[in-house]
Amino acid sequence: MKAGDVKHGKAKKRILAIILIFIVTVVAIKYVLESNLKGLATAEVRMPDLAALETGEREGSFAVFPVKVKVNVFLQDHVIEKIDIIEHRNGQGAAAESIVNEVIAKQSLDVDLVSGATYSSMVILKAIEAALEK
Repeated sequence: MKAGDVKHGKAKKRILAIILIFIVTVVAIKYVLESNLKGLATAEVRMPDLAALETGEREGSFAVFPVKVKVNVFLQDHVIEKIDIIEHRNGQGAAAESIVNEVIAKQSLDVDLVSGATYSSMVILKAIEAALEK
């Protein structure tokens, strides 16, 4: 056996090890993402009592990897007047941002989720809930 053959064999083993590590990492990330998002799909959103809340601006945030949302909720005389989405990191969930209009119209977090943006919709609702609970 030549010295070059030994080096070539070691290089192949290193490449296979790198490929194996890559595959294991991708599978682990996919598992974590799926379990995070499945938990979000069954999460409960509770509506705080607006009558008990003072007028003013409240900030709330919520994150479930890979979605992260930060909102400002403006209350006036126990009514949600405005909701600003300050930050929304999402994949394809930008359409979910329209859910704030439903929350304001109904004065409730019990609204339909935006089709095709379910996870972002839930994270936005949970961020609003967090703001109202402060």
